[in-house]
Order: sequence, then structure tokens, then C-alpha cells
Amino acid sequence: MIMRKFISYAFVAGLMFMFSAVSAQDYAFRVLANKGTNQVKKAGSGSPESLKTGAKLNSGDEIIASEGAYIGLMHKSGKTTEIRGAGTKKVADLEKTINTGSTSIASRYAAYVSSKMNEQENGSYRSRSNATGAVSRGSTYAIDLMMSKDIDLLGDVAILRWGISEDDTTFQDGDLFVVSIYNIFDEEIFSQETEKTSMKLDFADEDLQYDMGLYIVEITKKGDEEFKSKKVGIRKVNNEERVEVRENLANLKSEVSEDSPLNKIIYASFYEENGLLLDALTKYEEAVRQSPDVEDFQELYNAFLIKNGFAQ
Repeated sequence: MIMRKFISYAFVAGLMFMFSAVSAQDYAFRVLANKGTNQVKKAGSGSPESLKTGAKLNSGDEIIASEGAYIGLMHKSGKTTEIRGAGTKKVADLEKTINTGSTSIASRYAAYVSSKMNEQENGSYRSRSNATGAVSRGSTYAIDLMMSKDIDLLGDVAILRWGISEDDTTFQDGDLFVVSIYNIFDEEIFSQETEKTSMKLDFADEDLQYDMGLYIVEITKKGDEEFKSKKVGIRKVNNEERVEVRENLANLKSEVSEDSPLNKIIYASFYEENGLLLDALTKYEEAVRQSPDVEDFQELYNAFLIKNGFAQ
């Protein structure tokens, strides 16, 4: 069976994009991600209770964060904020830090992420997620590139990931992979060695730019070109295509920065809805790498992989 990292949870299908106006929400924040033994002291309550993913927080509440905590919060406007490390935070104080300007796009995708986080409370979600282990597609290729079919890319950056068979004995510690990229004329335009099972590519680099915009990717073992992956195409979407998507993305960027892992998850949901799965996968990867110990992000990422055919 072909193995790769980060492929252990299942995705609950269905999108939830229809929400009431944010001004009508009856809470200040919702918990989108939660790492640590964190607590919340509800307004008027004498003792704190455990903080859970999906919980609603009101202005009079207090958050008690544990040592090493990470808490990702979505404001009712759709904007996000994070708490890291131990301490007590008043929700009312957190509200003051939120810029509640234009949030139409941000609130839509933050609400989508919230709906996915809430599904973690469903027992069937976790049981199906935890049941997933090694991957087997019945592939005849020794290397299993995460992309099983040709795929579009709107942005410039893509993260490739691959794996090898668990019981393969020909690939030893110290062996190298070779990532090769070809143009449509089967001419190699890029080649790089790595001992890792992933690589970040920037298609804005001069070495990777050419007019046709279609790239063929293949992974091989150094010194053994028969030990290889399937060839998969990445088509760079040109500036004249997907105009509405580009406009919506520009609006999202004006409302939400890409600096935090929580916001990267929101961008991932935007790309996923618009069928730009490699862009979405890359954002999930960036979020997980930025906060590898936040289980909620890992679960969303793994669920995305399975739902969209990157793993099964």
C-alpha cells in the first residue's frame, strides 16, 4: 500500500454557505480551533468550564488559556483572531481589536470553516476519520504523487507531496527523489533532488516560466528512473481566465491577511469552493506547517484530501 503523511481523517461532504446577516448573530466569537486544556468562564457563572471547538462566546465571557495554548476565534463579522500561550482574556477586550469593516467575503468563508469545525462534534466524523490509515489506489507506480489527475493552479506557489509503498525494500535511507518538470514538448525545464517527500514550487520563478503554462510533473528515484510516479499536469490559469474568481480573491485579500494559519484555512476553503484544489491544498499545507500541533487544522486538511481524491 502507498503511504503518505497527513491522510488519516475523512471529510463530511456538503457546503454551508447560507447564513443570516452577521449583525443578527447572538454571540461575539465562535471557537474555530482549540489546542490545550483551555477553559471559558461564562458571564454570570461562578466556575469555568472546558472550552470546545465550535463554542459560542459572548462579550461578558472570559477565556482562560493554558500553557502552550492555541485558540482560533471567528468574530461575528467574519474576521478572525488568535490566542497563543497561557493567560486570561476578556472577550470584550478581544472585540475591541477586531476591525469590522467590509467583511462580506471573509464572513462567508469563515462561516464555512466554522461549519466544518462543528462537524467534529459528530461521532461519525471522528470514527470515519480515524479509520483511515495507509492508502492504496492499486497503482502500478512505485511513487504515489498526491495529485492523481491534471489540475489547475491560480496562484504561483504549489506544494507537491508524494509517498512510497510501506513494504517497498528498494528505497533505502539516504536515497534521493528527483522532481522533474517538463513542458508540453516533453522537454525538461526543471529538476531538483530532495530527500524529503514534499517540495514547494514557485511558478513565478524564471526557470519555471514559459508561454504555454502547462507543466508535467514526475517524481523518480535518483539513479533508478523506473522507480517513478505517474506524470501529472499542472495548468497555470492565465490572467484572462476566472475573472470573477480573481475579483473575489482580491476582495478576500482586502479583508483577510494570509499571515496566520487560521486565515490560511479560510483561503483554502475559498479555493476549494472554486475548484482550485491545488491552491487549496497548498494553503492547508501552509497552515499545518505553521501550526503542526493544532489538531483541528490537521483534521480539516486530512478531510479535504479524502473528499477531493488526494487520498482514500
